[in-house]
Amino acid sequence: MDQRSKLKELEEKTGHRFQDFHLLEQAVIHSSYANEKRLGHLGCNERLEFLGDAVLEVVSSEYLYRNYPEMPEGQLTKLRASLVCEPTLAEDAGQIHLGEYLILGKGEEASGGRKRASIVSDALEAVIGAIFLDGGFDAAKAFILRYVMNDVENKRLFHDSKTMLQELLQAEGRETAVYELVEESGPDHNKKFTVEARLGTEVLGTGTGHSKKAAEQQAAYHAICMLKKS
Repeated sequence: MDQRSKLKELEEKTGHRFQDFHLLEQAVIHSSYANEKRLGHLGCNERLEFLGDAVLEVVSSEYLYRNYPEMPEGQLTKLRASLVCEPTLAEDAGQIHLGEYLILGKGEEASGGRKRASIVSDALEAVIGAIFLDGGFDAAKAFILRYVMNDVENKRLFHDSKTMLQELLQAEGRETAVYELVEESGPDHNKKFTVEARLGTEVLGTGTGHSKKAAEQQAAYHAICMLKKS
């Protein structure tokens, strides 16, 4: 499949029909490719990412303001941060398999760039910027609501899971959970960590991630699910 055919496939997944298809093409070009091909700073997706980030902040803020009318400003800010942070956006991008469509330099390709959260999350913001320029605010908003502001409660639980697990254990008069790294694998550029959330010798939950922090959050999330079932 040639690059244009692949991007037509991506276009269909976004739910937006581009009038200026070049905008979608630019949204998937990483700076490593632009540098390799000497396209300059205008040849990659960084400016679209800048724009998409701003649009995402407005849409997510409005959504949370309207859907959580009793939540104070501080909590709204914290919730928004968890929904638009790098790991969450990378997960959101996985819904449309965005990493598969990225145009990377040879070095970035070889080092696993398609699965790197920072690259994929930036590309998602660039796609938002492209949709905004091509179709306006409503088109970008529809995309964000579909892929970013979906399943908010589960995303909120996942990113607050270590705090929530601690509060849950305290309410039951139990000790604080301890997180133990049990496995580390993969090359330096693409490490995978496995962590257990433990209460004494009891394993409450296990999690994996490309950082220890992400693995701990997943372990805590699984621990909460287990405790609630029991």
